[in-house]
Parts: sequence; C-alpha cells; structure tokens
Amino acid sequence: MGLAGMANGGCGMIGIIGIVVIFVMVFGGYMAAGGKLGIILHSLPFEMAIIMGAAVGAFLIANDKAGIASTVRDLGKVFRGPKWKPADYRDLLCLLFELIRIARANPVALEEHIEAPGESEIFGRYPRIQADHEAVELISDTLRSGSMNYDDPHQVEEVLEKRIETAFHHTLQSSHALQTVADGLPALGIVAAVLGVIKTMASIDQPPEILGGMIGGALVGTFLGVFLAYGLVGPFAARLNAVALEDGHFLQLIREVLVANLYNHTANICIEVGRQNAPHHLRPNFADLEDALKAIKQREAA
Repeated sequence: MGLAGMANGGCGMIGIIGIVVIFVMVFGGYMAAGGKLGIILHSLPFEMAIIMGAAVGAFLIANDKAGIASTVRDLGKVFRGPKWKPADYRDLLCLLFELIRIARANPVALEEHIEAPGESEIFGRYPRIQADHEAVELISDTLRSGSMNYDDPHQVEEVLEKRIETAFHHTLQSSHALQTVADGLPALGIVAAVLGVIKTMASIDQPPEILGGMIGGALVGTFLGVFLAYGLVGPFAARLNAVALEDGHFLQLIREVLVANLYNHTANICIEVGRQNAPHHLRPNFADLEDALKAIKQREAA
C-alpha cells in the first residue's frame, strides 16, 4: 500500500476510533454509574424520529439542491481526510515546471495544453490533478493571462487571491451547513423533551413508577439533542472545516509558483518558491523533487 493509501486508512481509522470512544465513554459511564439502558432504548426510536426528522427538515430548508448534494458528498471526507497528499504536491510542482518551461521556450506551443487540458499530454501525466477542474482552470487561466500580456505580478496575485478565496468559501459550505444543524440540535432536543412532558401531563393519574418512566423518556430527547450536537454533528463540521483548510494549500501553491513566474525567475526558482510555501507535512523533499525535475529535463531532451 502506498503512502497516500496508508494516510487515507489512518484518517478513516482515527474517525472510527473517535466515534467508538464517544459511545463507549458516554454510555459506558452511564451504565457504570448504575443507569439502565432500557428507558433510553425504549424512547430512542420516537425521540430520534422527532429530533433527526426536524433536523433533516431544517437542513433541507436552509440549503439549496447543490448545497445538499455537496454536504452529503463531503461527509466521506470526515474519514478520508484531505484530498491532496504529499505526492500530489510533488506532481503539481512537476506539472507547473513543465508548463513554465514550455511557456518560456514556445508560448504558441503552450496554447494546446491550456486551451484543452483534458487532451493535454502534459496534464495527462498527472491524472489526479487533471481531474480537478478548479486546479486546472486556475493554472490555465493564469498562464493564458500571461500570454495576453496581462502580466503585472501584483494585479495577477490579487486576482488569484480573490479567486482562491471564493473557491475556499465554496468548499466551506458543507462545514457551515453541518454546523448550523449542530447548533439547532440541542433546541430540537428540548422540543422533543417538551412533547414528552406534555404526554406525561396527560397521564398524570398514573402511578409514580409509570410517571417516572415517562419523564425519563422525555428527558432522553434533551440528552439526544445535546449528544448528537456536540458528540457527532459538531465534530463532523469541524473536521470538514479542517479538511477544507488543508486542501486550500494546493491552490495557494499554484498561486505562489505562477506569480513567481511573472517575476521572470527561472523555472527552478519558481518551483522552489512553491515547494517552500507548502505546509511542512506536505512539502516534497528537495532531493526527491530535484530528481523528478531532472527526469523531466531528460525526457524533453530525448
């Protein structure tokens, strides 16, 4: 298994372990203190239907179709972790190195790669990057701007920064949507508890042991609302936020390299600027990257 595969497996395992720890410590502590699971299990289906049904309904009201689909799709990131791995950062630097060298040697030859990146031989060597429309369009549009003499580094950097910021806010949509649900779950738990109390008051003529069980069942609603909010949905939202922040470094690296290119630094210097601006845990090793760049030069010379 490669490093990327092990990293993906590690993220998934940590997430599963976290969920197991939550359930074991909460319900294990409850039972160790003498609590009985019977009353929770008896009330769980009804309270869960009220709370989660209302939460799903509120989620549907608060988001459009694209936002709903994006959130459902992004839930897997909680266990998969960030999309871009260290090998992808190395591949990105190699891709930019090839494109910059072509742009310097023969700007006309660059057009076929940036106008049709899906058919480009260079982009095709890096399929994971080629499949990401945002990264490909950012590279292509910036290089196209340079070929149109829109090459003021400060203006281009400002444009790129705004574009990356817009893309970043879009990736945070799922995190914000889940956090909104998490914020509302405790209140929905109170709604379920109040309904349980109303039901109890309608049976006030029952013996104390019956009333006690009904009140306990009503309080399960409050417990579930708080438990789901702070034990599951809130942490899911926080994890998606962290993944979005980490994946955002990928686009930032593109900006650093292409802006350095506009200052007419050598291709190697542009790539080194990008390498050093990558987060430490994702930064390609200098020697490994140098070997990869040498292999590119040898292939071009052949």
